[in-house]
Amino acid sequence: MRTLLEFEKPIADLEDKLIEMRKLALENNVDVSEAVVSLTEKIIELKKETFSNLTRWQRVQLSRHPERPYTFDYIEKMCDEFIEIHGDRSVADDKAMVGGFGNINDEFSVMFIGQQKGRNTKERQFRNFGMPNPEGYRKALRLMKMAEKFNKPIVCLIDTPGAFPGIEAEERGQGEAIARNIRDMFMLKVPVICIIIGEGASGGALGIAVGDRVLMMENTWYSVISPESCSSILWRSWNYKEQAAEALKLTADDMLSNGLIDGIIPEPLGGAHLAPDMAAANIKAVIISELKVLSAMSVSERIDQRIEKFGKMGVVIE
Repeated sequence: MRTLLEFEKPIADLEDKLIEMRKLALENNVDVSEAVVSLTEKIIELKKETFSNLTRWQRVQLSRHPERPYTFDYIEKMCDEFIEIHGDRSVADDKAMVGGFGNINDEFSVMFIGQQKGRNTKERQFRNFGMPNPEGYRKALRLMKMAEKFNKPIVCLIDTPGAFPGIEAEERGQGEAIARNIRDMFMLKVPVICIIIGEGASGGALGIAVGDRVLMMENTWYSVISPESCSSILWRSWNYKEQAAEALKLTADDMLSNGLIDGIIPEPLGGAHLAPDMAAANIKAVIISELKVLSAMSVSERIDQRIEKFGKMGVVIE
C-alpha cells in the first residue's frame, strides 16, 4: 500500500475516484471517457499546483519518503554492471556507506560512493539508518583513492540524516575522518560529481560532498542541521520544525540561489518515488553530460576550480 504524506491525500482521493469510475464503467459497460479525461486533467492540475507550492518542510518530508529510491536503487537503474567493494582495511565494513565500480552505457567506468538506508526495520538497523561511522568515511576515501589510481571518475550519492553521533564513533575519530575526506577530496585528480538524492545533513553529508559539481535533486535538502534538531536547540522542542526549516533555507532552490550548489536535477511530478525509472534517467543524463565536460579539462584546471568554488562560499570578516 502506498504511503501518503498529508499534502498528497487530496490528490490520492481524486486518483481513487478515477479508479472507481473506470471500474464502474467497465462493469456496467458505460462510456465515461469524457468524465475520465476531465478528472485526469483535474488531477494533473492539482499535482502541478501542489508540488510547485511546497513549503520547505514539505520538501524535507518528500526527501524522507519511505518509498523514495536510495543509492543502490539508482545504481541498479543507471549501471549495466556494478561491483561493490567492502571495508576500510582498518576497522570494519560500514554498511551505511557503500561503493564500488559501475559501468554506464559501456562509456564510463565510474566509482560510485553513497549512503544507503533500509526499507524495513531490519534493513534500517543493518544500514544504521544511513548514518556512517568513521570507518564508513575511511572506506569512502579508500575508494576515492582507488578511483584516482585507475583514473576513474567519482560520483557520490548523498542521502544521510548525519554521521552516526554515538560515543564509539567519536572514540574512533568521527570528526577526523570527515575532515580528512573534505581535505583530500579537494586534491583528487579525477572528476568528482556529488549529488544529494535525499537528505544532506551536516558533516555526515559534507564528508563525501566536495566535488567539481555539487547537484541536488528537486525534492531534497542540504543543511548544517536538520529542522528537528534546530528546533530542539532553539525552542527546546521539536514542535517548531516547520519554522526551523523556513529559517534554515535548506531546499535545492535556496542552495542554488546562495551559490552553494551548481544545479538542480528535476524529479518526476509528485516526487522521485512515483517514477523511480524516470528519476534515475534524469540523474544518469546529468552524470554523462557533466563527465564529458569535466573529462575534457586538465587535472590542474579541475582542482583549481574546485578550490576556488568552495573558497568563495560564506563570508569572511578580517
